[in-house]
Amino acid sequence: MRVLLVEDDRMIGEPVLAALRDQHYAADWVRDGALAEAALAAEAYDLVLLDLGLPRQDGLSVLRGLRGRGVRIPVLVVTARDAVADRIAGLDAGADDYLLKPFDIDELLARARALIRRSAGRAEPAYSHKGVTLDPATREATVQGRPVALSSREWAVLEPMLLRPGVVFSRKQLEEKLYGWKEDISSNAVEVYVHGLRRKLGAELIRNVRGLGYVVPRE
Repeated sequence: MRVLLVEDDRMIGEPVLAALRDQHYAADWVRDGALAEAALAAEAYDLVLLDLGLPRQDGLSVLRGLRGRGVRIPVLVVTARDAVADRIAGLDAGADDYLLKPFDIDELLARARALIRRSAGRAEPAYSHKGVTLDPATREATVQGRPVALSSREWAVLEPMLLRPGVVFSRKQLEEKLYGWKEDISSNAVEVYVHGLRRKLGAELIRNVRGLGYVVPRE
């Protein structure tokens, strides 16, 4: 999953970025509102972690602009603005959740997982389909109840497809789930990871859709 972290405080941004990447997210970090606008216009994200007190452009302005364009990416506001009026303003501007600083990183990650699954219309904490289960909280994968070791890249390819069975993902869309900025993209990376997943989880779990990409079939 691809996450945009918008945070101007390096002492907060660095550990959050490290925690996101440790949990297999492809995470990008910007430190002002104008750069956040540019990143959101250029990339497809699954989640935005948004501070409000930002240089150049306030976080509320970024949020209102995002919702004004009809973009439905889940947004978790992470801010020191603790007044009730500020929380109401953030939620009314289109935030999906609100977390006050200082915060526990484990709580932030749990809220991030909840927002991602709700954005896909899922309530259950683990994703199961055709005997394959992924638990994002524990990072455990099983097939018919048996544990299977997946690499972080294999997980990144499988998770969006298992979260949305029946949705076709192009190679480019899956590459966006794999790589953040400044990471080299191998020309056949997606094919390699799909091959590994089929070997570990079954050849029929992920299917090619000629000329379009890959899908985990609904049935």
